Amino acid sequence: MRICGRTSISALAGMALLFCLATPGFAQGIADASGSASVADYGYGLPPDVSAHGHGIDQLISILHWFMAALFVGWGIFFVYCLIRFRQRAGHAAVAHPVKAKPAKALEIGVIAFEAVLLLGFSIPIWGSVKNDLPTEADDPLRVRVIAEQFNWNFHYAGPDGAFGRTNPEFISEATNPIGIDPGDSAGADDIVTGELNLPIERPVICEISSKDVIHSFSIPVMRIKQDAIPGMRIPVWFEARKTGTFQVACAQLCGNNHYKMLAPMVLHLPEAFADWVREASAPAEEFDEDDFED
Repeated sequence: MRICGRTSISALAGMALLFCLATPGFAQGIADASGSASVADYGYGLPPDVSAHGHGIDQLISILHWFMAALFVGWGIFFVYCLIRFRQRAGHAAVAHPVKAKPAKALEIGVIAFEAVLLLGFSIPIWGSVKNDLPTEADDPLRVRVIAEQFNWNFHYAGPDGAFGRTNPEFISEATNPIGIDPGDSAGADDIVTGELNLPIERPVICEISSKDVIHSFSIPVMRIKQDAIPGMRIPVWFEARKTGTFQVACAQLCGNNHYKMLAPMVLHLPEAFADWVREASAPAEEFDEDDFED
């Protein structure tokens, strides 16, 4: 009995600690204490939320944790009560026939109803807004093609002309053309291909996710976004940033021996700064002649 009691107390304490660390309010307080937004401020719980739809997801996570904590504490108290009330002692014998417990059945029905509310009232609407309700052209979304490969991320921008160049695997060169842009297509002359995801804030972004080899998973924790990258498919996801800073893109799918290296920086700019970045990144490379290297 003494061992069981200590185990139950330890479990309750561990659950309370995990609950505090995973509660959005607790984690956000840590993240906001520094006054800046960057990958260094992820804290001990949920990472900071810098997206337009992140609040709804964090709210759902918070409700789930409160619900699980209530169930855990309730069943823990009941478990300890049973250990004491029905312990072995002289003059008592176990009852062989089943017990009809109406309160337990009512509790189970209540749990099912609450889970249905979470699924239909919270989870499905949030999932639909991210997966199905993509921004229209009237919203002026920025489109970025995200091409995953072992073990890098390639981010393809259309450039100032707003048109993506054609791509074909036959033109792929890991050193100079990692996604295979057709050099004969004039629309691709100003395209940008980089390993760093640069985005403006206060503007919808549609990322079209694909893969060159195996299944990867495009994950941006601060955007509350995660989408598998499937070879042969181009899957769109969208989000909108609300805060500048430098964060991290990761692969959330085990994709090979160097999976842990598959990280990329994500830099969130003010709109003007992002426009400057596009102009600089799409500018043709400066050409040099031999005279430039002579003393």
